[in-house]
Amino acid sequence: MCTNSGENKNLWFDELSMKEAEKAAEEGKVVIIPCGSVEEHGTHLPLCTDSLQAEYVALEVAQKADCLVAPPLRYGVCNSTRNFPGTLTLSFDSLRSIMTDILEELIRNGFKRLLIITGHAGRSHMTALKLAAKEVVTKHKNEAGKSRIIVCSDYDFAFDLKGKEFDERDSHAGTIETSRVMAIRSDLIKGKGKRSFPNLPRFEIIPDPERYFPSGVMGDPTIASAEKGQRINEYIIEQIVKLVEELKR
Repeated sequence: MCTNSGENKNLWFDELSMKEAEKAAEEGKVVIIPCGSVEEHGTHLPLCTDSLQAEYVALEVAQKADCLVAPPLRYGVCNSTRNFPGTLTLSFDSLRSIMTDILEELIRNGFKRLLIITGHAGRSHMTALKLAAKEVVTKHKNEAGKSRIIVCSDYDFAFDLKGKEFDERDSHAGTIETSRVMAIRSDLIKGKGKRSFPNLPRFEIIPDPERYFPSGVMGDPTIASAEKGQRINEYIIEQIVKLVEELKR
């Protein structure tokens, strides 16, 4: 990615030299692949919201667990928000193919322990990433030094806090997500947003889901704060560090 500050030196995979990359592979370094999206998040959050969160978590985990961060993939599959201004979505097959190629190339370079962290957690998006990982680990299952890949969203952990510290209905661009961005990039916050708890049809396939939440919000961003965001982020980082340690074993 080549945009490091001094404090994150040697965390980005693509800032290594050829010899450093070879040595990192020999040492069995875990490589984290941050994935996000270009997607609407109401009037108050940037289109890169999902990417910002995944990249921030990846760097924090890398610092704490001594691993590397691959160049981010800032595109994803966005179905329910596709018709909002600003959303740019990949097709399911494109995301699956791109992530398969990235994983294969890392393994070809000798990296056997890989962790995909995605800030975007739509069902189709997650399925594409998991199928890519499944294809790769299956292909290499009989090789020496078996490859291991974990696929997770930081929201697999953030949503642990729903019903405890946050409304059970909180979701897209709501209290949790807005708070997290406040703690990561407060300069990108544009107002407070609007409270919205839409009721989408549970099973019906609809062509225009945006009419059920025209604000682009599913939750209450008006009560978000950087302090809440910092607590959430710290919890997520702690949980993902545990995943990295498991990969190392």
